[in-house]
Amino acid sequence: MITAIVLIKTSVDRIPEIAEAIAALDSVSEVFSVTGTYDLVAMVRVASHDDLADVIPGRISKIPGVVATDTHVAFRTYSQHDLEAAFSIGLDA
Repeated sequence: MITAIVLIKTSVDRIPEIAEAIAALDSVSEVFSVTGTYDLVAMVRVASHDDLADVIPGRISKIPGVVATDTHVAFRTYSQHDLEAAFSIGLDA
């Protein structure tokens, strides 16, 4: 599974509608409305690098009101959930 963090600039008067449209896409797991240079941050999870082209420039960038995207591909994913699962291996509850 490949995870990409997509920073998105939008038309500021349509942020909620654009966020909902992006969140409705199959490969998008979360969309966050944020402060700063970008308006939204989307987490995209796909099976292959080729799928990123289908999702980001192919679908996200074509949503009306999306002005620009900046994509960062994750090398590894670390989360509290993963750490808890790793440390609980072999422990009886």
